[in-house]
Amino acid sequence: MKVILLKDIKGTGKKDQIIEASDGFARNYLFPKGLAKEASAANLNSIETAKKAQQHRENVEKANAEETARKLAGKVLRVTARGAEGGRLYGSVTSQELADALEKQYGVKVEKRRIDSANIRNAGEYKVNVWLYAGITAEMTAVVEVGA
Repeated sequence: MKVILLKDIKGTGKKDQIIEASDGFARNYLFPKGLAKEASAANLNSIETAKKAQQHRENVEKANAEETARKLAGKVLRVTARGAEGGRLYGSVTSQELADALEKQYGVKVEKRRIDSANIRNAGEYKVNVWLYAGITAEMTAVVEVGA
């Protein structure tokens, strides 16, 4: 009997894979546990439609990320932090502070984990990479100034 797997099953196959399973294995184990469904024409069509929809969503996300990367590339991100007169900061500038500044200055909301920055403990200019999508990053310059 041909079945479509709904989840990864160790030793049997991966999700959305069509496999040949014995009738007993399919009826007594896979179907009752919700691990597979019969490979009928309607089920095959629904799987294909879901794959196309997922691919379309990924293409849209990637296009948006590329647009944002072009918009941010080479831009300057200004951050003010508390510090001493010599340019030494009290503490450091965190990725969260960079993410907040990015949203405030350019309207781009990213998670702090997606910002790759060096340990910023002094005033000055630093290179900052913003990860937007798999393989798409925007390199920016963060200017850290000492303020109140």
